[in-house]
Amino acid sequence: MENENKGNIMGYEPIPKLIAKLSLPLMLSMLIQALYNVVDSIFVARVSEAALTAVSLAYPLQNLMIAFGIGTAVGVNSYLARKLGEKQHEEAEKAADNGFFLAIVTWLVFAVFGIVGTRPFLSIFTDDPELLQLSVDYAAICLIFSFGIFIDITAERIMQATGDSIHPMITQSLGAITNIILDPVFIFAFGMGVKGAAIATVIGQIVSMIAALYFVSRNKYVTLHFSLRHFRPSGKIISEIYKVGVPTIIMNSVSTVMVSALNSILIKFNATAVSVLGVYFKLQSFVFMPVFGLQAGMIPIVAFNYGARNRRRMTNTLRTGGTIAVAIMVVGFLIFQFLPDLLLSLFAASSDMLDIGRPALRIISICFIPAAISISLTSAFQATGEGYAAMIVSIVRQLAVLLPVASLLAKTKVLDNVWFAFTVAEAVGLTLSVLFYLHIYRTKIRPIPVKAE
Repeated sequence: MENENKGNIMGYEPIPKLIAKLSLPLMLSMLIQALYNVVDSIFVARVSEAALTAVSLAYPLQNLMIAFGIGTAVGVNSYLARKLGEKQHEEAEKAADNGFFLAIVTWLVFAVFGIVGTRPFLSIFTDDPELLQLSVDYAAICLIFSFGIFIDITAERIMQATGDSIHPMITQSLGAITNIILDPVFIFAFGMGVKGAAIATVIGQIVSMIAALYFVSRNKYVTLHFSLRHFRPSGKIISEIYKVGVPTIIMNSVSTVMVSALNSILIKFNATAVSVLGVYFKLQSFVFMPVFGLQAGMIPIVAFNYGARNRRRMTNTLRTGGTIAVAIMVVGFLIFQFLPDLLLSLFAASSDMLDIGRPALRIISICFIPAAISISLTSAFQATGEGYAAMIVSIVRQLAVLLPVASLLAKTKVLDNVWFAFTVAEAVGLTLSVLFYLHIYRTKIRPIPVKAE
């Protein structure tokens, strides 16, 4: 199709091909990240059980850091893609400048907390001197030197907003591979234990950052110039970024609260139930991460065409992406249903873990397919600047439904019943997602005239 958007592939390339071009690299890089999480845990566990526990205690801080980085970058991605669709290249350039500014400010906040707040925070969870020191050693390094992850995430989302997802895949892969290679070197060869794991992590992040900045400076789709010498923060642009970013930050932070509360419910049955939940989250990342990668590829396409006022390409993207997401989740569902023992054996599961884990994986995986639809619809919320809808769905699903239902089902004294809380929560989440999408479609998408293809 020849049209006014011929200068950017998101305005003219066939939707299936475009989704594949933008999403496949992201899906592959997220699978690498999922693999890294598993491998990293294996290395740390070989140091000692206390070392693994220490890293687990630091998880909420790491999760919060990533939530802020991704949330801000998603806001930059959405705003920049919309401005490119509207052909406001100067505004897109300012969005990138403000995005890097926010990344640096966010790093400084977490770095200060890493210096003065890490020990007080972690002491809430343990009074064991050795365990506390190991946790502080790990978390402080990750927070103080977190500039790599904040700048890298921002640069990757800027590339995605301009239709480039190959280079973000390369940068993420370089960081993850660097981390995996350096883990045994620093942990065992240099005898640094958890400090070594933290150092390997931040070095991997810095490698990703350097590669991402290099690729951004040579973006081949849209020329963006970044100069901070005469930079002045724009309250208007920052407000627009966080209009989408804050809900995403909250949405990504909610999971920390949810997991902690679920652990407190499950521990009343036995410690193995808590282990099964942890194993589930590691395993499900291999199913959900590709779908999140697909979603990340869909957002700039929908946002660009929303800015370009092309309703047909927006709805085609949502329909095609949603179909692919459901297909991925169906495969994941079948694997969890028929091969739970194989999955659990990857973590050297005991007979007790197998007995608890089999029904757990089978019951929780029922939520995979409705989750695929919800995640796909969320891309429309974020792309049109209505990130609050995704935030509300996430909070209601994980806090207002999942936790109360799990607590209620736990009163039956039957552990298997607790796992059904996931399916109830996902059903509510899907219902809310559909209702929000219908509202956004009526108010923002349907009024856009249909353009001839």
